[in-house]
Amino acid sequence: MAESGQRYERYEGGSPEAERLVFERLAKELMEVQLRNGRTGGGMSRAFHAKAPLAVENARLRFHDDLPAELRVGFARPGAEYPATVRLSNASGIRQGDGAPDLRGAAVRVRVGEDESHDLLATSHPVSHARDAREFVGFAKAMAGADTPLRKAFGLFVKLPLTVGVGAAIRMRRTIRAATRRTVTSLATETYFSRGAVLWGDAGPVHYLLRPAQGTAPALAPDREDPDFLHREIAGRLARTEVVFDLCVQRFVDERRTPVEDASVEWKPETAPVVPVARLTVPRQDVDEAAARAAAERVDELAFNPWYTTAEFRPLGNINRARKAAYHASSAHRLGLAFVTPEPLRNRLLTPPVSAAFGLLNRAVPWHRLPLPLSLLNLVFLRRTLRRHNLIDTEPREAPPRAQPVPPPPPERLRTERSYDGTYGDLSVPGMGAVGAAFGRNLPPDHRPDLFDTPNPVTVARELLHRERFLPATSLNVLAAAWIQFQVHDWVNHRRHGPGERSVEVPLPPGSAPWHNTPGGPAEQLMRFADNVGLPVPEGRPPILFGNTASHWWDGSELYGEDERTARLLREPDGGAGLRLEDGHLPLGPQGLPLTGFQDNWWMGLSAMHTLFAREHNAVCAALRAEYPSMGEEHVHQTARLVVSALIAKIHTVEWTPAILATEAIDLALRTNWQGPPRNWLDRLGLWLFEAHSLKGIPKTLPDHHTAPYSLTEDFVTVYRMHPLIPDDFELCEHHFGQRLETVGFTDIQGAAAEPRIRKTGLANTLYSFGIAHPGAITLHNFPRALRHFERDGEIIDLAVVDLVRTRRRGVPRYNDFRAGLHKRRIRSFEELTENADTLGRLKEVYRSVDEIDTVVGLFAENPPTGFGFSDTAFRVFILMASRRLQSDRFLTVDYRPEVYTPLGIDWVEKGGMNSVILRHCPELAALLPRDASAFAPWRTVRPGTDGGSDD
Repeated sequence: MAESGQRYERYEGGSPEAERLVFERLAKELMEVQLRNGRTGGGMSRAFHAKAPLAVENARLRFHDDLPAELRVGFARPGAEYPATVRLSNASGIRQGDGAPDLRGAAVRVRVGEDESHDLLATSHPVSHARDAREFVGFAKAMAGADTPLRKAFGLFVKLPLTVGVGAAIRMRRTIRAATRRTVTSLATETYFSRGAVLWGDAGPVHYLLRPAQGTAPALAPDREDPDFLHREIAGRLARTEVVFDLCVQRFVDERRTPVEDASVEWKPETAPVVPVARLTVPRQDVDEAAARAAAERVDELAFNPWYTTAEFRPLGNINRARKAAYHASSAHRLGLAFVTPEPLRNRLLTPPVSAAFGLLNRAVPWHRLPLPLSLLNLVFLRRTLRRHNLIDTEPREAPPRAQPVPPPPPERLRTERSYDGTYGDLSVPGMGAVGAAFGRNLPPDHRPDLFDTPNPVTVARELLHRERFLPATSLNVLAAAWIQFQVHDWVNHRRHGPGERSVEVPLPPGSAPWHNTPGGPAEQLMRFADNVGLPVPEGRPPILFGNTASHWWDGSELYGEDERTARLLREPDGGAGLRLEDGHLPLGPQGLPLTGFQDNWWMGLSAMHTLFAREHNAVCAALRAEYPSMGEEHVHQTARLVVSALIAKIHTVEWTPAILATEAIDLALRTNWQGPPRNWLDRLGLWLFEAHSLKGIPKTLPDHHTAPYSLTEDFVTVYRMHPLIPDDFELCEHHFGQRLETVGFTDIQGAAAEPRIRKTGLANTLYSFGIAHPGAITLHNFPRALRHFERDGEIIDLAVVDLVRTRRRGVPRYNDFRAGLHKRRIRSFEELTENADTLGRLKEVYRSVDEIDTVVGLFAENPPTGFGFSDTAFRVFILMASRRLQSDRFLTVDYRPEVYTPLGIDWVEKGGMNSVILRHCPELAALLPRDASAFAPWRTVRPGTDGGSDD
């Protein structure tokens, strides 16, 4: 049935997908119109039809017994009667007096059944002032906030021609004058026209209209000084009698006389006869009594949309197709489910030339070599460029739009709680960022099956990645390595096929020793490991779309789990708010692994992080119970989840990241992300001129997804391949006197061996041992030996090879294309990448050209800026996604407030940090933590034979 409607339509840009992108941009512009109207008209309202003189829930629609046979479609059956909701309104988006020149509108929701309803929207003029959605939104922008005759004139005669062109503006003004010059005395005596076409099953396109039933009495002369005279008139009328309209249709004749795409052309009755099909009755009632007023308020909360119907009655034409996205965005904005932050005019005018100037400057001087104020401003413009060009939505979207039932409102509890699976992270798009949502992209995917094994990834790993000697990152400690794995487990996880289902096969280079792919398995001349499970993709697109089995939101799911069943299992018995602990440690489950939200690739460092933050959750619970004795256990648990997740996000933003990117510019930039810029007038002036949105810390702003719906990306996954951070051996020490307890290899503290070891060592000694030890540097020739022959899920893998293969098969561009896509100059020779003679020789042996270099290899080989723990190319994905993870999340922006977190919860996050978490649960470590640095910097070492300062 939908296909039968499409034959009447022509898509802007030549395809439904191209048109969808246009409509999404127009929908955002409409939200900005709504915001400006709200500032003028006394609060956020509908983008159009803000004021409703009548809104009732108890109307009825009955189809005529003699309904023509060709119009008997779906719910349109002879004699069928349905309840209906009716809203009659003034068309303006500003709540103004009823006497102001304006159109009037009718919105009717016909309720056929629990899962079926039909929204009919009509306006009191037979044609639209706009031919298409661009003109419609252009008119709305020109007239936004026009609440006086002077402002209306300025909008019509100055702003409108600039927006839509002189010719279109003249035509639109002519239509508006014709539509509004007539005096309206009663909403009951107006005729309301759909103006756009809808499908009527096999009968094809129709226009519909609601006209007063024969015998409707004219209105008395109104008191036009009364701003609410239309309400008083129809209220008085309904107090005496019912109000009745005939629902009529006009059928499509031909594209010239009854066009579907151009809503500004009238379907004249002499060409398309008006056929009555049903009668809409608003019963006699007192609309001013309490129950009726309450009903009117409920109706005013409704989001009407012509796409809330069935495929047999789907809307047709450009304006109608735009309405789905536009009305959804407008209603979500009005109801506080979606948000928009307009960019000040000064920012829009000044940004392009200054951004271009920085682009030219950076050809000679990279941002990190500029003086501090300039480097900070450079980062602002770099992030703007990345937001504009490097957020690519991969989630399949409906194009063209499809009819749908009225969506249910968000569950009330999820307005103030995180769901476990990430749904309703954005209340207006429940599935955004949820478990199973597709990974997005920062760069267009480059799917090259012909290069999957070129050069051989085993050769690349052996020659360029495998650790030959341990290269330490001396500015960090091993807690930094454990922390990032702790975070990545919250953010990203690709689902893998089960054993024997579907494998990737990588041939070994000639002369290689055989490989055992399973414990005790046969020797083979290839490496084999489970392939990722892809998502279905539209025909013709490469099969490189993958879903995230974690939620994309920063929600602590590595602690709490990705579904409610797991979450309940992890909690204290009988619905307690806390997480289950046994003697301060996570309880053990099958195979000796702990019960926690995510336990893959488990080792002692992860155990320390999970144990520490499980204890922190329970400490928050105890504090909430003490401060708010009437708070139930479920409320305590959910609030503690919010607090701990936000604290983790803050620690990562203002502590871990500045520790690994140890420069003053990054430290200032990330603290600005969380708490706003310093009180330096020059920095604040720069932001005021160029990016006023950053004058406050992100938690004090509104959610903003920028140019694509929120998701984490495949490119983000690639730059967080930081396995070189893991050492191959560890010295476990006692923190009181610095005595060595034992030296262990990674395999000794990995998998099921981790929990007995941390219980034996103790959390405080474990944290101390990792706090004084250095992780590996993120560079070539430093991939942990223990991960080169790593047993996982019944497979033996070389994780270095897997990293290379996964990145290639997921369509992440090779290194040179990757850096060019992130607005860095391409390298033209191997010498530009490294000055190390040995590495240079190996690169030339392995790769035929610089364009063939693997992304992971290039990122590790690149000389990073001074103080950086990873490359500037990787940093570009980071600077884009680091703020995005905060900015998109309502629980870290608009709902980061005492009403949701409680005052205690907000205080806990704002005053907390990694040091406070460690000291709350291991106070004996106070003297060992760095005094003027993050807990991820090297700790003070206690020399054997001295007193470490403990009071134990």
